[in-house]
Formats: sequence, C-alpha cells, structure tokens
Amino acid sequence: MATSDREPDDLTLHDLIEGPTQDLTSARAALAARATPPVEATQDLSALVPPRPVDHEVDGTSGDPRRRQLHDRPGGGPGGRRRVDLPRLPAAGALYRRALLGALPGMGGRRGRELPALELSVAGVTVDRAHLADYDRVCGFRLADRLPATYLHVLGFPLSLRLMTAADFPIPLTGVVHVANRITVARPVQVGESVDFRTYAENLRPHERGRQLDVVLVGSVGGEEVWRGVSTYLGKERAAGGGPRRDRGDRPAPPAFSAQWRVTPRVGTDYARVSGDHNPIHTSKLGARLFGFPGPIAHGMWSKARCLSALESRLPEAYTVDVAFKLPVPLPSTVAFGATSDGAGWDFGLHGARDGRPHLVGTVR
Repeated sequence: MATSDREPDDLTLHDLIEGPTQDLTSARAALAARATPPVEATQDLSALVPPRPVDHEVDGTSGDPRRRQLHDRPGGGPGGRRRVDLPRLPAAGALYRRALLGALPGMGGRRGRELPALELSVAGVTVDRAHLADYDRVCGFRLADRLPATYLHVLGFPLSLRLMTAADFPIPLTGVVHVANRITVARPVQVGESVDFRTYAENLRPHERGRQLDVVLVGSVGGEEVWRGVSTYLGKERAAGGGPRRDRGDRPAPPAFSAQWRVTPRVGTDYARVSGDHNPIHTSKLGARLFGFPGPIAHGMWSKARCLSALESRLPEAYTVDVAFKLPVPLPSTVAFGATSDGAGWDFGLHGARDGRPHLVGTVR
C-alpha cells in the first residue's frame, strides 16, 4: 500500500524497526552552547527529552482542572469499577504502536499483578456502510443491513484494545493468545442504529502456561443491552501459573466436512485492515517469528466469522455462539468446515483439510 493511502495511526512492523528517527545533532549543539561551565565529555542530555504528556484519555480527564467536561467526571461502574467515558473510539494503530514499543527491552515498565478496577465506555458509535461491506467480503457474509454478530466485536474492539494497552494491565498485548470467544446476541442490530459500548476485564486466573483473563465488551442501543462479547486471553509466562491442566485425551471426531476454504496470506492483511487488529503475528513473517510462530497465522476472529457466515441463513434472532481456538491456522493453508444440528442449535468446527487437526470448535445455542 502506498504511504499516502495509509491511515496516519497505522504502524507496520517495518515502521517500528525502520521508522523515522530524530536528529539530535543540532539539539546537542544548542545544549552545549547554553551549558555553563562548558559541557565535559560526559554530558546530561535530559534537556533533550521532551516532557512526557499526560494521556488524559486514559486517566479519564481532559486536563481541565475544573473538570467541566463529561469524561472529567468518571462514574462508578458495577463491581466497584471506576467508569471512564471516552469522547470517541481510540485509534487502534496508535495503541498497537504503544504495545509494540512496550515490548522492547527496557521500555515496558512494571505491570500490575491485579486487574484494573476500570471500565471504559464510549457512546454513539455508528456503522460506516463501506467498511461493513468490506468486512462482509473478507469474512464471507452476505451484504445486508443486519450486522453480523462478529462485526460488533470489530466495531468496539478499539475500546477493549485501549483497556489492554494500559501500563498496569497484567498481561502484555504483544504475544497474547486469544483462546476463546463467546458472543451473545439479544436481538439483531441494524446498520442504521448507533451503539454504546463499554468494556472491562474480569476473572484473572492461573493457567498451566501462565495466566488467563476475560475481556468483556457490551453493546447497547437506547439503554438496552443487545450484544455481549467475552474474549478469553492467555498470557504465557515462564513461571507456570498452575490452574487446571488441559484434557489431553482423545480428540473428538470432527463433524462431517461440508466445505473447504483456501486461506491465503491476504486473509491476514485484509482482516487486519477491516478489524483494526494489526498484530504482526497475522501480517508479517518477521513479526510472527518474533513471537514464536514459524509464519503468519490467521486471526482467530476471522476464523469464527468465516464459520458463522457459513451458518448465516440458519441462525435464530437471538443466540449465543461460543468457540474455542485450538491450533493456529497457518497462512497459507487449506481448512475444512463442518457443522451438525441437534435441533437445539449447531455444533461446528474448522480443521486442517489434510491432517484433520482442530483449529476451532464451536456451538450455536
């Protein structure tokens, strides 16, 4: 993509590693000219460092000491969480830049051991029809005025991303593994409706490979909750966190396959564009290798959306779709989809077309 076509907040792995640097030559000369006595061989460069700006959107203030704006007066959320109302959805690209820079040695700082008692919210989020059409094309949905269940996750994702990139969030965003996702649709949401979102984290718990937590995103229209998503994330840690061990028994037999899909590397870049999830493990060979993958892998939420699009015409008005992400889908690869109905809903799965290894298993109820 040409530079002029990119969003100003977007950041590729190349930008992070090879991005513009500041020329300090003239600044050093100015500092030396002001120094009294003359600067010795060891000089204090602290004057070259600009003051660190306060991120008022994170702390819930506008910087106005009189606290006259709405988001200067955070209210109390349920569960004792402090609620902060943001004036707009954050820019996802800038948040990924923050997360990637925080992963560099000496840049990350100390993380909290507990979940922040914080709930972020934003009101009046509307749908761009061109963006929705682009999302539908990437994930296989029909063009319609009814929003796919997974699209609400994309619409509110920047708010959850803001929560997860806070300095005291206990699990760093870089390298985090999305292991499960549950979405509950109370009623269909139409393209012309504006949605209010709120997000918070809960249920921090040990895992045999580190720690897990749930990030909850709730969508409401006119004060009525119409959609709820719960994303479970695993933060791998060297010191095992304990917790229940996975059942390593025999794998359940996959449902009979009804379709095969060729998943190309473009799926990673296309879904990153429409979702705002620019994690380099999905879009860059180098980025994937930095985090322990031999090559790029598909977004888990693309896999879920693609499966849900195959069931689109058979979904009820209200339902819960629950998936567990198993093995990553390499880019490129060929996957097989299958689904069976028990009368009360659907069981479905996504497996490797050649070896039958599970990538995703899910239910609709």
